[in-house]
Amino acid sequence: MIVVLRILFAVILVTMLAGTTWAMLEESVFDGGSHILRYRWGWMTLADAYFGFLTFFVWLAYKETSSLARIAWFVAIMLLGNIAMSAYMLLQLFRLPSDAPLEQLFLRRTAR
Repeated sequence: MIVVLRILFAVILVTMLAGTTWAMLEESVFDGGSHILRYRWGWMTLADAYFGFLTFFVWLAYKETSSLARIAWFVAIMLLGNIAMSAYMLLQLFRLPSDAPLEQLFLRRTAR
């Protein structure tokens, strides 16, 4: 399962980086954002995304024991969204052996 998750989050990361680059070639994020925010659905889509980012961060804050790491990942997630989230997951997944049980991914590491 760890290998499948590595592939999944690598695909997410590559897709988000490619899509972001493609979109930036057309217009700046600030110009694009002004179009989106003219509509209620734009606001709600943004709210939905950021509540999802916050939900992911709550788990990350539980998993990480360093306050500095928590702050750095919070900033990265709020600025980069799924790019940062998929990068975090890949870091976690590559720290585990391929045959590790899923609970090792989701639970906080204990001191050795």
